[in-house]
Amino acid sequence: MNTKTNRRDFLRQSAVLTATTVILPTLIPSTALGMGGKLAPSDRIVMGAIGTGGQGTNDLRDFLGHSKEIQFVAVCDVDSTHSAKAKGIIDLANNNTDCRTYGDYREFLEKEKIDAVSIALPDHWHGLIYTAAANKKLDIYGEKPLARTIHDSQAIVSAVKRNNIVWQTGSWQRSEERFRRAAELAINGRVGKVTRVEVGLPDGIKGIGTPPVIDVPAGLDWETWLGPAPKSPYRGVCHSDWRWMLDYSGGQLTDWAGHHIDIAQWGLGMERSGPVEIVGKGTYPLDGLYNVPFAFDFNCKYANGVEMRVANASALPHRMGVVWYGDKGWIFVDRNRAVSASDPKILEEVIGENEIHLYKSDNHIGNFLECIRSRAETVAPAEIAHRSISVGLLGEIAMTTEQTIKWDPKNEVIIDNPAASRLLSRPYRKPWVELTR
Repeated sequence: MNTKTNRRDFLRQSAVLTATTVILPTLIPSTALGMGGKLAPSDRIVMGAIGTGGQGTNDLRDFLGHSKEIQFVAVCDVDSTHSAKAKGIIDLANNNTDCRTYGDYREFLEKEKIDAVSIALPDHWHGLIYTAAANKKLDIYGEKPLARTIHDSQAIVSAVKRNNIVWQTGSWQRSEERFRRAAELAINGRVGKVTRVEVGLPDGIKGIGTPPVIDVPAGLDWETWLGPAPKSPYRGVCHSDWRWMLDYSGGQLTDWAGHHIDIAQWGLGMERSGPVEIVGKGTYPLDGLYNVPFAFDFNCKYANGVEMRVANASALPHRMGVVWYGDKGWIFVDRNRAVSASDPKILEEVIGENEIHLYKSDNHIGNFLECIRSRAETVAPAEIAHRSISVGLLGEIAMTTEQTIKWDPKNEVIIDNPAASRLLSRPYRKPWVELTR
C-alpha cells in the first residue's frame, strides 16, 4: 500500500470494492498507513489492551462506551481466563469473534498494528511494558501509579517524549469538576497564600500471615507475572493482593499518590516539580506475606516554603482527600464528599478571565481520544504522573531509611546520600534488563 494514501480515501475505496468482494478489511489502523498516528475525525481508533484483570476490564468497558470512536481488536494477559473474558466482552461489542488474544506482551506489540493501547498491570511491570509500548509509537492510556520506582518512572517519561506519543494516566480525578474547581480556587489565592497542604490516603492493610505454597492455577503464567520481580513461589495471592507486597507495590501510599498527591500539587502549581526535603515514618507488619506500611506519615517541604503532609486517613482531621491551608482560610476536596471551605463564600468565588484556569476535561477517556486526534497534551500526561508518584516514592524512601531525604527536583537526584539514592531503582531479575533514560 502506498504510504501516501489518505486513510479516509482508502476506507472510502474499500467500501466501494466490498460491493463485489468481502476480502478487504474495513478497519485499518493509521500506523499501517504510515501516517504517524494522526487520525481524521471520522476515523475510528484501533486499540488493544495489555492487562485485562479487574482494573483493565473496567477501563475496557469505559472505552467501549465510546464505541463510535474506537474499536478493540486484541488483548493480552498472562492469565488466559482474563484474556478470554475480555475477548468475550469485545466480541459482543463488535458483534463478531475476531478479537485476538495473547499471553506475551512482546508478541502482542510485535504483531498488532494498532493506534493505541490501554494498559493496566501490577506496578512492578509498568516500567518495562509502558516503555516497550511507547517505543512502538503507540498512544497509551496507562494506569497509575506511573511506575514502582522513580528510575522506571523517569524512563517512561523519556520514552513518551522521545517517541512523541499521546499519554493519558488513569488519574481520572483530573477530569472531575470538583477537583478542578477546588484546585483553581487554591491556586488563585481564594484562601490567601497557601502555606501547607494535607493529603489523606486510605489506611493500609495489616496482613494475612503467610499462606502455604500451592499449585499455580491453570491458565496463569506465574513466571511471567513475576517478571522482573524476585523469584517467589505461588501462594494464591496474585491478581488483587499484589498491592500489599513491596516487591510489586508500595500499598495504599503508591496506589493513591497518583490521585490525591496529584491534585494537591495541581492546586499548588507544582505539578511539574516537587519537594526539596522529605521526612517521615511508616508502620509495617511484623510478619507475614504483606509487608507494605499500613500506616504512614511524612512531611514534604517545597522550595517556596510550602509544606505538604501525606498520611493515612486515620492520622488526619479531614481523613481522605486534599486540604489547602492559606492565611485566609482553607478548602477541602475528596471524591466522596462535597467540596467544603472554612467560609462557604469561598466556594462561590468566580475565577476571572485573567486568572489561572486549569486544564478542563469533563471525560477522562474522551480527553485521551480527543488528544489522539489533535496530538495535544492530555489532562494527565506522563510528566505530571511522574511528579505525583515521585512524592509518594520519596516518602517511601524516607520511611525506609528513617532519614531526612534532600531532593533536587530539577535534576531529580537525592543529594549527598548514596544509600538512599540506590533506592531510586530496584534490581531486575534476569533475564529482564533494567531501563535507561
